[in-house]
Amino acid sequence: MTDPIERALAEIKFGADGLVPAIAQQHDTGEILMMAWMNRDAVRASLAEGRACYWSRSRARLWRKGETSGQVQRLREMRLDCDGDAVLLLVDQQGVACHTGRRSCFFRAWREGVWTVIAEPSISPEALYPENTG
Repeated sequence: MTDPIERALAEIKFGADGLVPAIAQQHDTGEILMMAWMNRDAVRASLAEGRACYWSRSRARLWRKGETSGQVQRLREMRLDCDGDAVLLLVDQQGVACHTGRRSCFFRAWREGVWTVIAEPSISPEALYPENTG
């Protein structure tokens, strides 16, 4: 096996569903942006293209981050955890990562017994996805 991407794939332990959890983190600040799922094709595409590509469970297809919103994630580095069953994508996030218009999908914190919104949208979902309005 000489192809480096195939060697990388051989080390990843995909679940019974063919997926591995993937955390996207801003490469220079350490900010956790989102969690998604990747299958073999998504990992292959991400490594080959230098752009984050995930598996959409709801749409049952690959999706490249930003393909409809323009909020692209450029892949700086992919890391594999100690067990080989989760990946970390160090990315350069262009714009917001969350479909709600927030920088991070992790915008709610458990505080004083309730989920509290700790970050407001930077852009409206309607502006991100104009094809879904109307």
